Amino acid sequence: MKNKEVADILSKVAALLEIKGDNPYRIRAYQRAAQVIESLSQDVEVLAQENKLEKLPGIGADLAGKIKEILQTGTLKLYEELKSEIPPVLLTFLEIPGLGPKKVKVLYEKLNILSLDELEKACKEHRLAKLPGFGIKTEENILKGIKLFKEKRGRRPLGEILPIAEEIVQTLKNISPVEQIAIAGSIRRRKETVKDIDVLITSQKPEQVMKKVTELPLVEEVIAFGETKTSVRLKIGVQMDIRVVAPDSWGAALAYFTGSKAHNIRIRELALEKGLKINEYGVYKGETKIAGKTEEEIYQVLGLPFIPPELREDRGEIEAALEGRLPKLVEYQEIKGDGHVHSKYSDGTASLPEIVQKAEAMGLEWVIVCDHSQGLKVAGGIPVEDLFKKKREIEEINKRSKKVKLIFGAEVDILSDGSLDYPDEVLKEIDFVIAAIHTGFQQSEEIITQRIISALKHPLVHAIAHPTGRVIGEREPYAINLLKVIEVAAQYQKALEINAYYKRLDLNDVNVRAAIEKGVPVIIGTDAHFIDQMDYIHLGTATARRGWCEKRHVLNTLSYSELISWLKRLRP
Repeated sequence: MKNKEVADILSKVAALLEIKGDNPYRIRAYQRAAQVIESLSQDVEVLAQENKLEKLPGIGADLAGKIKEILQTGTLKLYEELKSEIPPVLLTFLEIPGLGPKKVKVLYEKLNILSLDELEKACKEHRLAKLPGFGIKTEENILKGIKLFKEKRGRRPLGEILPIAEEIVQTLKNISPVEQIAIAGSIRRRKETVKDIDVLITSQKPEQVMKKVTELPLVEEVIAFGETKTSVRLKIGVQMDIRVVAPDSWGAALAYFTGSKAHNIRIRELALEKGLKINEYGVYKGETKIAGKTEEEIYQVLGLPFIPPELREDRGEIEAALEGRLPKLVEYQEIKGDGHVHSKYSDGTASLPEIVQKAEAMGLEWVIVCDHSQGLKVAGGIPVEDLFKKKREIEEINKRSKKVKLIFGAEVDILSDGSLDYPDEVLKEIDFVIAAIHTGFQQSEEIITQRIISALKHPLVHAIAHPTGRVIGEREPYAINLLKVIEVAAQYQKALEINAYYKRLDLNDVNVRAAIEKGVPVIIGTDAHFIDQMDYIHLGTATARRGWCEKRHVLNTLSYSELISWLKRLRP
């Protein structure tokens, strides 16, 4: 939690400096520091105590001092001074489409606008049109931006937007003269939340493609139309930008528009060090274009191996690539099983045969059926007698099923005192026990952390489900010292779950990396309650890849017999 607090203050300092019109390099330094701290798999407070802050990328003596000041006082003198000069509410304005730091600064200095309502009223009264750099069209755009901001504030879960983006791409392949087409941006990097959809294409008839884009049933409004770029607003409230690029710039454009911004900045810095210039059109030596057709050649010219999109966050991937330390990321096709599926025995909607059928269609070898334990009545927790009925049914199915095996599991509640919701004589009969917190979310960090640690130390527990309890956009993580949890998991050789449900993705990518760096295995479970939710396994795999996981880190890459051996090894 300290990492987030420090990162938030540094990020706000950068934004306030930008509104103030400060030195761009100084602004960038604070932005980068915020990103570094937010991405840390270690506790920034521990690093500060050990005087290791200056070993972090982009953190010099001055910023290290600022970070220590935040840790010691809970704030930053510079931040408080900036807030006294520039009202913090202006930070909210920067989230409105059509408003950048320069315009926000003018609104404040010329009209003293300090709320969304005041801004909306000023637009409707056409007071903005009289300002330098504004106009009637700007007012209209700001009003639209305010409406959108109120309706859909923030980012949307990847699992909501990815299927729509993929459907649009497939439709355009079918109905328009595209040659190459790809989703870029944060969707391609598989960030857990996304803001918009970026699509790149090559085509000999770009105007025809763009016309088809505007005619898509999902399009609500055409924001801008052109042969090289068209922007539309979809009915789900998300903007989509379609760009046409030349075939010999395809790789450069795909790399550039995939991002992240921080990764791209590092790539440009590397190019400059080699006397090269890089942009969305290609890599240039003087006026001569020397690369651009493929992403691979873009990286090759810079002396780097290809860096997978999921790693492009400036979290050390550039350094790892330069030193030959890039991980060989787990591949989507290497996933052989789903570690967490619910059936009709608790609050799932699928029967065991239906789960087998779905798994076979997906090409999986095994599924762990983890229904809720007896105490969680709201989720149809299974009483002991029904639990053993489920075990017998799984045994019968496994005798008949040749391609897919079910594993008798249970998602067992960790009670308020740290004990488990089934007695040991029952737990020892369950092949896979994944323990979870479903109640007492408001307890203190010490209590929640201790509950999970108690479960990890239990000899019959194999893993912890959705370890931080967060639901994206709906519920913040409960207070937990995850680093302590990871240390105990490593000590007892227990696994932590990557919950692949798109509103959870818990562990997140940063915490996954922290876990595997300590030798903790991860297991991907969809937590499917509806049969089609098993398809979310790819989102969990994406999170594993973003967390630098190789095949060896992920239990889902084990065969059925290998997994059974692992489960038995943990038992006394």
